[in-house]
Amino acid sequence: MKIMDKYTENAVPEHVKSQIKISYKIRGNHVTLIEERQGFKSDQWVQMPVAQFRLGNNEWKIYWQDSKGKWHFIDDIEPSEDFETQLKIVDEGHNGMFWG
Repeated sequence: MKIMDKYTENAVPEHVKSQIKISYKIRGNHVTLIEERQGFKSDQWVQMPVAQFRLGNNEWKIYWQDSKGKWHFIDDIEPSEDFETQLKIVDEGHNGMFWG
């Protein structure tokens, strides 16, 4: 949680914080990174999952979500025991896979 709290605090540049938020949810051994944007002509925020990290056999694996809400393992990202390594891969975009 400390790692994610620090990351989400610093993920969005100050000048766009009123338009974009980065948050996360932890459920069991899964950590889901979420991008939130204000809805078009609306005061409500829309949540869009960016990536999901899953811990299994002492290694973190990264997943992406398809348009039907199903999560898929990204097999060209090597599982790692170091969560921060995996978070950095997602933050850097992995060839445009995570950030629009």
